[in-house]
Amino acid sequence: MLACLAALCVVTLVVVVWPGAKLLITRKGWRVTGAKARGVDLICKPSALANYLLKHCGTFSRFHPCVGWKWRSSAVLQSLYEACWPYHSPVQFVRDHLQLSDDGLVALDWAVPSYQKRRRTSSHSTSPVLLIIPNSYGKITRNVQELCDTALANGYLPAVFNRRSHNGTPLTTVKLQQFGDPSDLREAVRYIRYRQPAGKLYAVSESTGSGLLLSYLGECGSSSDVTAAVCLSPVFRCQSWFESGLCWPLQWVVLLYQKTCLSRYRTVLGETIHAEKLFNSCSMRSLEEALFCHSGISSPSTTWDSYWERNEPLRDVDEVAIPVLNICAQDDPVRGETQLTVPFELFETNPHFFLLLTDRGGHCGFSTDSERQFTAGASGSVAAPNGGRVHHEVRWSHRAVLEFFRATTDFFAAEERAKQLALRRRGLGGGGGGRVFRHRSVSTCKRMPVCSHNIHAIYSWQRSYTR
Repeated sequence: MLACLAALCVVTLVVVVWPGAKLLITRKGWRVTGAKARGVDLICKPSALANYLLKHCGTFSRFHPCVGWKWRSSAVLQSLYEACWPYHSPVQFVRDHLQLSDDGLVALDWAVPSYQKRRRTSSHSTSPVLLIIPNSYGKITRNVQELCDTALANGYLPAVFNRRSHNGTPLTTVKLQQFGDPSDLREAVRYIRYRQPAGKLYAVSESTGSGLLLSYLGECGSSSDVTAAVCLSPVFRCQSWFESGLCWPLQWVVLLYQKTCLSRYRTVLGETIHAEKLFNSCSMRSLEEALFCHSGISSPSTTWDSYWERNEPLRDVDEVAIPVLNICAQDDPVRGETQLTVPFELFETNPHFFLLLTDRGGHCGFSTDSERQFTAGASGSVAAPNGGRVHHEVRWSHRAVLEFFRATTDFFAAEERAKQLALRRRGLGGGGGGRVFRHRSVSTCKRMPVCSHNIHAIYSWQRSYTR
């Protein structure tokens, strides 16, 4: 009986979710399409940086999605595969528990290669740091693990941010992190800058974790300490997304995973929220409301709309001051209908936001017919730590991420050199300002961030274990 039911589910899944032909959306902005690619749109406001990306990011136009009767052609199947199927990576993780100002705990998992004898990276290292923010449910997916592997092979120092109670992080307070509250992430970024002051900081988020990254970039503005950021399959309009919900099989899986993770804290959470209502919730909205909106036991209740006024990721989007690339697929089964869930007007009017829209790819999938070999030397990115050419199969979205980081860094470096050259020419042209300029050297070094507080008074961190 069970076998017949499983076979019926598989047949239904194939008939219902197997991809059909889809038309690309024609919007303002530039369209980048490879010779044999089914279609990739780069939608953005015309700018010098956009022109530079078009010229130097060849991966943007080389997307060859799986087609035909292959299981990876299905948006739902490849999304489930990326979320649930285990990934055996040679990369190991060293965890730092970071004690926050309210005695809460978050964790940073630093990826290290298995061959590295010295488990900690020196604070004098100039290697760039890649901060990775997983989905808002704390599930470490294949996408995150492969990204750590790829980033480490290309000279980055990957660090995975784990929220309170997520991925084995102890819950030491009754406070859970709200969907778009960047206060914990802000303290984690300050700690990263304290630990690695000489390296540039980049950020990547996946799925619903992009809400936290966008909230942080909007609230911090030009003081975010991040050079560039990428959101993989982000959910933009989160309030309406929670209200609409997912299709019932996906929603059931998400709710079951959340309740399983929260069940170990049922007793302590019962002091501040209605635990019975939480674990009896049947939708994503009702669970989120039970956690953060109707906690009337020891604190005043919060309405659903007022909660999202403080947590909507795009509430401070005009304050974002760094380039942000968003990689999305039109057949994303989690985000929903493209024309209703993607804010095209944002990308058409804000010069800091770029949308790379593919016709296929699912949710954080972007499977291709054949993953091409991607090496540090061939890509022009930072060399591998062991000094060799690292041959490593890399998925298309990860190649696009690293190319975007390299291109934006090179663009701003070229802009800085041009600015300094213009200043030097004006200084050599004569006048009082010129005489002062000739006796001073122009430094193009990155200014080290300075914390306005005593870092040791706030943070109490230690390495707890290796995963």
